[in-house]
Amino acid sequence: MAAQHPRPPARVGRPRALGPSESELSPRDEVLAAAAELFTENGYAATTTRAVAEKAGLRQASMYHYFARKEDILATLLESTVEPSLRLATALLARPGADPAARLWALAAADAALLHRGLYNLGALYQLPEVRGERFAGFRGARAELRAAYGELLELIAPGEPGRELRCDLLLGLVEGGVAVVRDRGRGGGEDGYGTAEVGAAVADAVLRLAGCDRAAREAAARAGRELP
Repeated sequence: MAAQHPRPPARVGRPRALGPSESELSPRDEVLAAAAELFTENGYAATTTRAVAEKAGLRQASMYHYFARKEDILATLLESTVEPSLRLATALLARPGADPAARLWALAAADAALLHRGLYNLGALYQLPEVRGERFAGFRGARAELRAAYGELLELIAPGEPGRELRCDLLLGLVEGGVAVVRDRGRGGGEDGYGTAEVGAAVADAVLRLAGCDRAAREAAARAGRELP
């Protein structure tokens, strides 16, 4: 009777076109990283799923194991730029005893840092015409909730002040647009660029200026904000 040999364990997931990845990213995250680079550098419409798969080191058919459509990749990338800040905003709003200026500083600093530390300027993709489609309703809804959280903190700092909706729009534009202005200036800080913590603190200070806080109030809010989650 022939000897019985144990069968090798089945492979999990999908095979890579170029063999094992040299990075520590999962295949799904490899796809997201490749898409982020291609979407921001070449444009979303000009980037094919084949190009994303090749950049990620996967066969195109294998990539569909993780994302059924190019829209799904973009939606996942965009949601990743908002959802962490929205979770923080929810936690900060649940702390009514904390100084609202400190909470606003903490939210703006963390939100700006999140947008700045990424390798690619995903905020530039917010205005794509495709983002108005139904597939991106989740992203738009999360961003609207984040805007509302900023507005609630503004109202706590200056109750009843007119022009709240406009100031809220300007505030969100300050966070997103301010980061876009500085993020391409070198990476890692020093004379070649700005560090992420530095950018977060500077944006948060500007946000408090927009909220009407004077210098003493901004400095106190920054100290207290650093102690918040």
